[in-house]
Amino acid sequence: MNRIFFRFFVLVMLSITAATFVIYFAFARLFGDPLDDIARRQAAAQIFLLEGYVDQAPGDEWLTRLNNVREVSDVRYDLMPLSQALDALGAGQRAELERGDIVIDVAGKSFYRRVDLDGDRYIGSQDEVLHAQDLPIDIGQALKMELLRYVIVAIALLLPIALWSRSHWQGLQSLSRMADEFGAGKLSVRAQLKPSDAVYPLAERINHMAGRIEDLMESQRSLLHSVSHELRTPIARLEFALELLDAKARDPELSRRIAAMEGDLSELNNLVKELLDMSKLDSARTLQGAPVELDALLRDCCATLPPSLQEVACELAAGLGTMELDARLIARAVGNLLRNAQKYAQGRIVLSARRTPDGVDISVDDDGPGIPAEERDRIFDPFYRLDRSRDRSTGGFGLGLSIAQKAVVLHGGSLHVESSPLGGARFVIRLPA
Repeated sequence: MNRIFFRFFVLVMLSITAATFVIYFAFARLFGDPLDDIARRQAAAQIFLLEGYVDQAPGDEWLTRLNNVREVSDVRYDLMPLSQALDALGAGQRAELERGDIVIDVAGKSFYRRVDLDGDRYIGSQDEVLHAQDLPIDIGQALKMELLRYVIVAIALLLPIALWSRSHWQGLQSLSRMADEFGAGKLSVRAQLKPSDAVYPLAERINHMAGRIEDLMESQRSLLHSVSHELRTPIARLEFALELLDAKARDPELSRRIAAMEGDLSELNNLVKELLDMSKLDSARTLQGAPVELDALLRDCCATLPPSLQEVACELAAGLGTMELDARLIARAVGNLLRNAQKYAQGRIVLSARRTPDGVDISVDDDGPGIPAEERDRIFDPFYRLDRSRDRSTGGFGLGLSIAQKAVVLHGGSLHVESSPLGGARFVIRLPA
């Protein structure tokens, strides 16, 4: 919330600041410099004294009255040639001075004005300028007043911006929690917002999208589950029929063909079993969490591996402790990774685990050919297999890694592949604390 509030508040204040400068320059161009008006008001007494007392004197007494003002005033009044005054002023101010207007020099705290335009006050007076200096002009005070006004506006905006930010933040937090739970497999979760909330229309669209996804996933699960169940019955009949046929067969060639057919049926039966297992991993409701000793669980995964020629090492760091998880699913995920490593490892497989500040990292390394970087994201897709693994001896069905990833994701973790120090592939399971 602080980030949203701060960004919006800064944006509003920058907009107000920019508008202030635009207003200042627009007014200065159309109506004159506002600072000049402030300085003119502050020097109003001296201007009135000049126009109301000195200028009202008869022509031959003008200098006398000016000297009288000099004696009683703290302001310094000097006479200077018109050409010198014009050199000291800008182009716009020169035109004002030549017309006989009073020209304020805000920075110099002074003003200029021609004595007269016709030379009536004394000989050569039309070519001289009265320069009043040390005027009581203090623009700093005016700027402080503007700054105070700006601060008051900023403070007045704090409360409505804070309320607006809080309302949006709560709505976005609700949507964020809903997205996290939905991504973790709780497809029935929905955002609960009031119609008066600012992000309510967005929440309704997200809820509608979530409902459609849930319906599609449920349809897919039902279809997969139904088809898998329906397939098991004819598979069982075929297995029984092949056994009867094999018992009565006397031809060795026919027996070999029957054995091959039985192998195909066994493979199909395993595929159906894996499809049923995968369909059960699409929802967090399948989790049966309980405190589990990680060290014992991982050592059991190594111990239950089918025999192979590769050396399987279990290198577990001390202090793994216990975690709340579904032991059956995590064991299935680790077992799938180990059996996958057995297919490709040349001589060595290493299962390792260590505690991290965020949870636990479980790694499976092998010294096989490894996995190309461009295919590391796709190998977790169902039925995807690398080109070199499209045979029955090593290929499988392309479901083992997908099942492992689903099991890990249901626990809020992640599974990814990288290069192994052994030269092959490393699969890393990250489980949150």
